[in-house]
Amino acid sequence: MTQLRVLIVDDEPLARARLQRQLSSIDYCTPVGEAADSDSALLQVQILDPDLVLLDIEMPGGSGLELAQRLSARECPPAIIFCTAHDEFALPAFATAAIGYLLKPVSVEQLSQALAKVQRLNKPQQKLVNGGGEPCGRSRIKAVSRMGVELLEVDAIRCLVADSKYVVAHHLAGETILDESLKELESEFGERFVRVHRSALVAAEHIIGLRRDGGHYRIELDGVAEAPLVSRRMLPSVKALITEIC
Repeated sequence: MTQLRVLIVDDEPLARARLQRQLSSIDYCTPVGEAADSDSALLQVQILDPDLVLLDIEMPGGSGLELAQRLSARECPPAIIFCTAHDEFALPAFATAAIGYLLKPVSVEQLSQALAKVQRLNKPQQKLVNGGGEPCGRSRIKAVSRMGVELLEVDAIRCLVADSKYVVAHHLAGETILDESLKELESEFGERFVRVHRSALVAAEHIIGLRRDGGHYRIELDGVAEAPLVSRRMLPSVKALITEIC
């Protein structure tokens, strides 16, 4: 495994010491520094350029969520795993592109499993590393309407929902009706969009959570209000995917 350089950010000295001890038992991890607040953590990231930040949420001088958003905006951001005593921040935490959310007291086993996810590449990343270029499929989809021809960027699409005879693409700029079937779109973009219902595909990399809606579940996506229903048949695989992403 590739050696990971890790920065620990927590306002509690005992919590930092515990994580230091746990990291010392994982041979592919090297602790490179500690910080007790957001400002010093940001400075440490700029100086040390760690591969991974183990990050608490409630700290003086700014929350870990705010820091994660600032780190994620960097050109080459470190991976982030939250280590916190609060379970209510999971959804906003994953909205910052964190790859893990561990509840204190964190065990060595939990930490090892989360760190192993840092080492794994998803399919698009593997393609880029192996020289395969961009994910397969068009980069833009043509949509014809009364307004004329619109070219919709696939990267901006968060979900594709079948509605009567049409498919509606929900994207960062709104909604667009496509003149293609959900089956055709799934065939072309199956590595980027996953089926969560017979009438819905969602962009896997933009999933931020799953929530109950009465007796059903809806999948939440960053950047759009639309939250497609998850079918009972697809629910186990959707939960497994979210666990893998997180």
